[in-house]
Amino acid sequence: MTDPNDVINVLGSKLLIDKNAIVVDLKRSQGSWVVDERTGRQYLDCFSQFASQALGWNHPKMTSQKERLADAAVNKVANSDMYTTQFADFVKKFSEFTQDFPHHFYICGGALAVENALKAAFDWKAKKMGISEDRAYNSLQIIYLQEAFHGRSGYTMSMTNNGDPRNPKTYGFPKFNWKKIHNPKVWHNPGGVDEIKARNSETIAINEARKALERGNVAAIILEPIQGEGGDNHFRYEFFSALRRLADEKECLLIFDEVQTGMGMTGKAWAYQHFDIKPDIMCFGKKVQVCGICGGERLDEVKDNVFTEASRINSTWGGNIVDMVRSTMQMEIIQDDDLISNAKEVGEYFLSGLKQFHGKVNNIRGRGLMLSFDLDSTDNRNSFLTRLEENVLALPCGKKSVRFRPHLTFSKMDVDEAVRFIEKAL
Repeated sequence: MTDPNDVINVLGSKLLIDKNAIVVDLKRSQGSWVVDERTGRQYLDCFSQFASQALGWNHPKMTSQKERLADAAVNKVANSDMYTTQFADFVKKFSEFTQDFPHHFYICGGALAVENALKAAFDWKAKKMGISEDRAYNSLQIIYLQEAFHGRSGYTMSMTNNGDPRNPKTYGFPKFNWKKIHNPKVWHNPGGVDEIKARNSETIAINEARKALERGNVAAIILEPIQGEGGDNHFRYEFFSALRRLADEKECLLIFDEVQTGMGMTGKAWAYQHFDIKPDIMCFGKKVQVCGICGGERLDEVKDNVFTEASRINSTWGGNIVDMVRSTMQMEIIQDDDLISNAKEVGEYFLSGLKQFHGKVNNIRGRGLMLSFDLDSTDNRNSFLTRLEENVLALPCGKKSVRFRPHLTFSKMDVDEAVRFIEKAL
């Protein structure tokens, strides 16, 4: 076993790494507190592995069932062609969270979930149009939003943007010239949202989308219900409703990328449920532990769609059997302990705590435990995070925002500690 004090040197000998990163003590980290194995120092975790960790560290209901994980870990099964009871257990349990969707597809990685959502949309649109030649397929378009983040792989790079022309995530790589539209994000004042400004911003976005749809070759409109990496940007019901109508009128699919917002993060299982606007395809990952897409009934307007035609979309592992077992265990706990309701209640309490800092920070916003605020400049945001990270792990997003992503098990006592440390760092 590598000495904890040698971890940075070993990793740095082969990888580009953050030399100031924590070396996580996987045994001593507990609940909302992560421990650095080198120093023994504890940090309040409002990071949760880029919002992918649903439960706190070493949840007792997880550690008491380690044999379930061990049984699945010895052999890595190719789920696409070899089936197990563990796979079936996962599908049954996950279906309880996705009753709006008759079709599932599983894969490793959130970006690849989005990739396959686009492939499903291209296939559906092409067959709707009667297209049969590759060069005709190449004319198909996607509408996406300014400040979106959908991944770093082939298709997704064309839709990942943060306003920086030299964005290191995508700069210099070949991309498709798809249609980017304005993102009508709302600004949160102490008195609420400026409705007039929001409507005007939405009108710009919808008009841009409508113009792009005129040629009839748009396969899908894709967006995150709350844009995470792009700045924790929130949208109103009216915007989602207008996009839903456009997708229906112009015969394209509406895709929601819920990789970050899903599995209870916002106080509901899925963020779209806050607005009662159901997408045709939903991408999932992170807290689910397994990534993939859910497809709705509209896909079945094409008989031989990607969910019914063999090998149209596929992968060796079809997800990961160990991840599926972990996910099943975690979903059981989420249900038994009513953690989605906890995310709503504790998130509201956390948001209330953040609002006391208005004046020092602004645009204070959140749904459930997906919370953030802005500082007045990028430099001041970065300086604040440096001070905060002496005690609390959090993340930047957008140009000057700070985002908090605690576990679904986060408590009001944890919030009190977080607010105390935030006040100290401000």
